[in-house]
Amino acid sequence: MSEFQFLGMEISLPLPGVRLAGELDEPSTGSGIVVFAHGSGSSRRSPRNQAVSKHFREAGLGTLLFDLLTEEEERADARSAELRFNIQLLAARLVGATQWLQSAPGRHQTPVGYFGASTGAAAALVAAAQLRSEIRAVVSRGGRPDLAGDALERVTAPTLLIVGSEDKPVIPLNEKAYDRLRCPKAIRLVPGATHLFQEPGALEAVADTAADWFRKHLQSVVKVGPLL
Repeated sequence: MSEFQFLGMEISLPLPGVRLAGELDEPSTGSGIVVFAHGSGSSRRSPRNQAVSKHFREAGLGTLLFDLLTEEEERADARSAELRFNIQLLAARLVGATQWLQSAPGRHQTPVGYFGASTGAAAALVAAAQLRSEIRAVVSRGGRPDLAGDALERVTAPTLLIVGSEDKPVIPLNEKAYDRLRCPKAIRLVPGATHLFQEPGALEAVADTAADWFRKHLQSVVKVGPLL
């Protein structure tokens, strides 16, 4: 059992034109919160994201998981696979969720980081480029940071790219994106892992590496008081 206490709740994010379902677990200590940006064809209930978010909470980090698409949009995307590659739409919803998160009394100074997977990693980087200093850290898991395009040069948050060593098509895409980043950065290969990190111990390695990155860059700032 974790030594940290969390205030967990189901939420409905009121964003322009839509309401998106989510799960918020914020630490009673007021330390950092990691916002998840799930990947192609996924949702907040992804077993991989749920496992990683649990690991983050055990490390003392708060988490916000939410669906980037409505149920109707998810059904349409299942047919066309178009919305999952609409990076600007996904990034706009990530920005909206972040602004909602920071709008609550007592939470506006809580440091925020992004954890993105697949196309969600590109959305996280585009949103981080827009919000600048409001985002303290970004981690990409098996992501497509190349899809962030020109936003890469505008990201200021320390960014970590995690890729499986056997994810051969995605490694060069991450390396090219890494070269374009102008922020503090690192790239890590998980030995023996493929794109979904399904190999024994692979996802745990991702969670450990990402948690260390977030604790370093989110919890190094001044802590705020307990959230009410």
